[in-house]
Amino acid sequence: MSNLVTIFGGSGFLGRYIARRMAKEGWRVRVAVRRPNDAMFVRPYGVVGQVEPVFCNIRDDASVRAVLHGADVAINCVGTFDAFGKNNFDAVQAEGAERIARISAEEGVQRMVQISAIGADAEADSQYARTKAGGEKGVLAHMPDAVILRPSILFGQDDNFFNRFAGMTAFSPVLPIVGGDTRFQPAHVDDVAEAAVKGALGQAASGIYELGGPDVNTFRELMRQMLSVIRRRRLIFDMPFWLAGLMARVFRVGEVISFGLFKGPITKDQVLSLKVDNVVAEGAKGFADLGIEPQSMEAILPDYLWRFRPSGQYAAIKESAHNLKS
Repeated sequence: MSNLVTIFGGSGFLGRYIARRMAKEGWRVRVAVRRPNDAMFVRPYGVVGQVEPVFCNIRDDASVRAVLHGADVAINCVGTFDAFGKNNFDAVQAEGAERIARISAEEGVQRMVQISAIGADAEADSQYARTKAGGEKGVLAHMPDAVILRPSILFGQDDNFFNRFAGMTAFSPVLPIVGGDTRFQPAHVDDVAEAAVKGALGQAASGIYELGGPDVNTFRELMRQMLSVIRRRRLIFDMPFWLAGLMARVFRVGEVISFGLFKGPITKDQVLSLKVDNVVAEGAKGFADLGIEPQSMEAILPDYLWRFRPSGQYAAIKESAHNLKS
């Protein structure tokens, strides 16, 4: 083996953690992305020349083949929340995943890891969930021994979940959410990266793994936990699904009129996804089967959400001073 891995979407939130871990394992890493110049930050993950961002368009056979040539392992982290345009759900999550697997088989790639999502289901109402299931099917058709990982919502330093909602609290006394009673099982991004590396190194049996952290909470409970960490009081407004759906349609009109310059905060497909619990299914293989003990939100959130506190990094000092006065 040449110990070369190609990571599609390797500069993304999860992909960069996987790239860093693979580099530490001594592997050469190709980070296949649409904009290599924006992914130069991955190069210091290894020694000079060990980690290289390269151009790839997963909608094109020749482009995918070029970055897979000579690789021993392929890891696909590419996903989208865009239902329209060239890089839509079908093109990226179903057709793109199938293309990577097909060409991996043709190029003699030994192992493949596919990042899917909890809730992937060919019969789901959500197009996101249906195309994730389509991608899994396409991968297994060409790489039957692939490791497929289905994480719940990911949290970590640069996440687009807790950071997004924490940022909203700086501008409004009301925190709007959709699906307040929907349950989630957030997983720390580096735990999922460790699972992906085990699959890449052949340390995990082939099959589907559903990855959720140690805590199961409703959306409303997650927001309360986040507010507690950032020391802010906000009214959580649980928007009815019918109202959220109406707003999503209005936002879509605005997006069309602005030729894509305006992006609404929520889409129709996201509203449909929020109606379904995002937790590990009973009996599914998970972190325990990979020998990984997932980290809790309680231990991680304060490490990066402190910047949203009214006093920022000085909040703990002020609290200590207040206790002394008392």
